[in-house]
Amino acid sequence: MFTPAVVFNALELGCIYSLVALALFLSFRVLNIADLTTNGAFTLGCAVSATAAVAGHPFLGFFLAMAAGAAAGGITALLQTRMGVPSILAGIITDTGLYTVNLAVMGFSSNVSMLKTATAFTLLRDVMGEQSPYKLLLAGAVTLLACVLLIAFLGTRLGLSIRATGDNPDMVRASSINTAFTIMVGLCISNSLTALSGAVLAQYQRSADINLGNSMVVIGLASLIIGETILGTAHRSSIWLKAAAAVAGSVIYRFIIALALRAHVPAESLKLISAVIVALAIAAPALKAHYDFRRARAKAQAALEKAEGGRG
Repeated sequence: MFTPAVVFNALELGCIYSLVALALFLSFRVLNIADLTTNGAFTLGCAVSATAAVAGHPFLGFFLAMAAGAAAGGITALLQTRMGVPSILAGIITDTGLYTVNLAVMGFSSNVSMLKTATAFTLLRDVMGEQSPYKLLLAGAVTLLACVLLIAFLGTRLGLSIRATGDNPDMVRASSINTAFTIMVGLCISNSLTALSGAVLAQYQRSADINLGNSMVVIGLASLIIGETILGTAHRSSIWLKAAAAVAGSVIYRFIIALALRAHVPAESLKLISAVIVALAIAAPALKAHYDFRRARAKAQAALEKAEGGRG
């Protein structure tokens, strides 16, 4: 069904986009905040990475993109914690402002081409050879390192405070922990991961576009929820398993998209497919519970009828 080229492409993109799923895992699951800065932060990472690569610093572009993403997350956190703006509106405000910032980073051009520019991927290709899986190795290494560092951080005292803030902010405040600070750190890290994803993608496809971040929230949520649904980690389980579910869900999502493309689904319909995937993944537990209830009721009714028939 899938050619080796399609499989490798799905794995590569799955690893790259899994950074967004990890970011949403931190903001949406751990901090319990619906952060809509994601779209703008992803494009910001693309723009910074592409600009740095064109200037001759492709690897530095990754770190600069993360710093820029953290700054975007910090602005959202300040709006939310210091200015009393609801979390959803704070993300929308930052995302809207980032459109102009992203254009400015790209020299007020809607796209930046890197076809004649050395990127992290081309440099690794020159070392390993054209036939080697250099793209998958680099994307996988970045994702693995980010995942390990994130999980290690969440196990620290500050990380545990961030997790507690998402679970019960009132209890955290009663323990004399500054929830504004923990939210700030959490959103900064979350958006730095999102920007890193955009940075890697820009160098992977050797171009950056102002519209690359559109629907990134939907894609990230689809990946996150698919992984949680399949691995059953939506509720209580280890933090390692939850992070692994985010990565696995991203890879599965890319295979679903690849399958849709091979089925000749129009590219214009992919966003609709993503929305349907998210809706089904979110509704899956409720649908399963409803199915189990109807099945149990049918069995009970059949047993009752059998008992009444035996008495008759």
